[in-house]
Amino acid sequence: MEDEGELTKSRTQLKKEAIALQKIGEKLVQLSDEQLKRMDLPARLIDAIDDIRPMTSHGARRRQMQYIGSLMRDVDIAPIEQALQEIEQGEYQRAREFHRLEDWRDRLVDGDDEAMMEILDAFPEADRQRLGQLVRSARKEKQNNNPPKSARNLFRYLRELSESG
Repeated sequence: MEDEGELTKSRTQLKKEAIALQKIGEKLVQLSDEQLKRMDLPARLIDAIDDIRPMTSHGARRRQMQYIGSLMRDVDIAPIEQALQEIEQGEYQRAREFHRLEDWRDRLVDGDDEAMMEILDAFPEADRQRLGQLVRSARKEKQNNNPPKSARNLFRYLRELSESG
């Protein structure tokens, strides 16, 4: 006897499942080749994803996404969803770190010396003298309404500290 679960699904339910697979497929299309390789996807699915990238026609892209969705019916999507979630969390963490560094830079340039102590606490290996020099240059630049070259250098140094620590 056939699986009764398949027989009892309504057309609406089947369509919702197909759309959900297409949405996962859309996320896969946005990933880099390196990220896709780490997911251990079937070759046919990777080929379909590679085929859609150069497409510019809306109709062709839509049909290709439908094809990707149909290929995904034969794939266990749980590991794919897990990998996508990990990628999204990693991007979120990088964005949070970027904003934290921007905040420190802005506070330092605006004269908040408390930020200097926070940075030295967070990165004990930081070169206090270099940091102070970058901050003084950035403050002077801001005071004279010059382009923020030193502020960019300060941010770059903070990012180096963050990546090494």
